[in-house]
Amino acid sequence: MRLLMLARNASLYSHRRLVEAAEARGHEIDVLDTLRIYMNITSLRPEARHNGRSLEGYDAVIPRIGASITSYGTAVVRQFEMMGVWSLNESVAIGRSRDKLRSLQLLSRAGIGLPVTAFAHETRMTDDVLDIVGGEPVVIKLLEGTQGVGVVLAETRRSAKSVIEAFRGAKVDILVQEFIKEAGGSDIRMIVVGGKVIAAMKRQGGEGDFRSNLHRGGSAAKVRITPEERSTALRAAKVMGLNVAGVDILRSNHGPVVMEVNSSPGLEGIEETTGFDVADAIIDFVEKNASPGKTKTKGKG
Repeated sequence: MRLLMLARNASLYSHRRLVEAAEARGHEIDVLDTLRIYMNITSLRPEARHNGRSLEGYDAVIPRIGASITSYGTAVVRQFEMMGVWSLNESVAIGRSRDKLRSLQLLSRAGIGLPVTAFAHETRMTDDVLDIVGGEPVVIKLLEGTQGVGVVLAETRRSAKSVIEAFRGAKVDILVQEFIKEAGGSDIRMIVVGGKVIAAMKRQGGEGDFRSNLHRGGSAAKVRITPEERSTALRAAKVMGLNVAGVDILRSNHGPVVMEVNSSPGLEGIEETTGFDVADAIIDFVEKNASPGKTKTKGKG
């Protein structure tokens, strides 16, 4: 097969591993900077181009779209979909998962466990918002944050109000969520590929940090997940429409709650922790499912 990976940095561990796995299986794979691809949007003749040449003849696209370029990245993926090229994760699904509010609303409609969450524009409603999520301490999140950036734990009502007013004063949208104290600063990351949980790890935040992101000094260990946790991850990925997803959950007193569904999960932490070849499983899924015109939404938005 001839594969195209959309990635800004080809040297990242995750991207190198996917290239290695593809080549080990005898495939040809190109890695192109997503932002250097441009589009010819012509009626009935959609085209994607790079450095003056038309990008044709690919059997599948593997999108590794960073959060900072979601809008342009999904437009590029959508262009390939309209050209009839199968995408590992479709543009619509990537867009759903990247919009924190939209993803929570969709997961809520499906009855999937979530931390109690509130969203409001008016700071005059702050007291009611805090009461909705069960009172302080609360977690306040930027809608655009990633890897633990833009996530604040407010332990008192006064501090919560100050943070909310500061964020709103900067004209940024935020979510307010209940603090799952019993999680003890840890979460569980599960990798879903093709409707199966193929690997899982427990991440523990650094000393004094309630965030468990490995990028912020957290640690990781293998973990045995429960049937309910497995089911929650699979349902969450399905609601988002993602073939490959990293699903982050917390173990709460009322069962597993989903914190995030990631459409471009990193492979380094999960592969090193579990010893499982996630990259190979992803390429195996591409082999078995990629075919011309098989994109479900066909770039409809």
